[in-house]
Amino acid sequence: MLDSSLDVPTSEVKDSGMNERLRSAIHAQGMTPTQLAQTIGVDPKSVERWITKGRNPYAKTRAAVALALQQSENYLWPDALPEQKAKLVSESELVHTYAKRNDVPAELWSRIFRQATRHIGVLAYAGLFLPEGDAGLVPLLKAKAAEGVKVSILLGRPNSDAVKLRGEEEGVGEGMQRRIEAVLPFYQQLEGTPGIWVGFHKTTLYNSIYWCDSEMLVNTHVLGCYASHAPVMHLKELPGGGMFRTFTECFERVHANSVNIWTGQQGTMRP
Repeated sequence: MLDSSLDVPTSEVKDSGMNERLRSAIHAQGMTPTQLAQTIGVDPKSVERWITKGRNPYAKTRAAVALALQQSENYLWPDALPEQKAKLVSESELVHTYAKRNDVPAELWSRIFRQATRHIGVLAYAGLFLPEGDAGLVPLLKAKAAEGVKVSILLGRPNSDAVKLRGEEEGVGEGMQRRIEAVLPFYQQLEGTPGIWVGFHKTTLYNSIYWCDSEMLVNTHVLGCYASHAPVMHLKELPGGGMFRTFTECFERVHANSVNIWTGQQGTMRP
């Protein structure tokens, strides 16, 4: 039996317009609103209201929808919580801060990549330390893609102004370009693998992002400091939080402006 009680009553919400993210996520899964309603056990009219009127379902229902659509609650309903509560939740998303990247336990890097079931994303200029320090990373990415995990590797275009400037700021000059050229042979092994995107970007980065499902390591960029010596934040996404979403939206913007290193295809935004 369908349970329409999981929908927020009309009197408790204001119409906020079309929820384009929800509509697109349903389409991306090859579903219809009615099929989603059947999957999570609600009235199809409730799903239609979520889409066309921007209604927010109860937290329990949001979690069920996010699971069915393989998306995060925060992506589908970024404004679900009141401002003050969202602020407190956002602050709780910060799990730990490391004084420098070298202090991050190897086990943590390994765990977040190996436990990913939906998405793995790397946004850096080079990030050479990852495949260089873990010989199993590239095979793992292939295996994850075969399981349906979406893998996105975004690297700085070697001859871009942003890469040249970062090299100067780190005090390594053309060394930054050389690092990118050194990391490419690792990722060239992924060419042609369905579900994997490796792209060049020309973006000025203020941090590198290593994003695996609901966990993320954010390596800050500090003027005159190697990335390996700069602080790292370990974040874990919580429903209604905004800090984690800030970095995922940054990642998505860079992805949309990246160019596939093999095909020259322009990147796109999710879903």
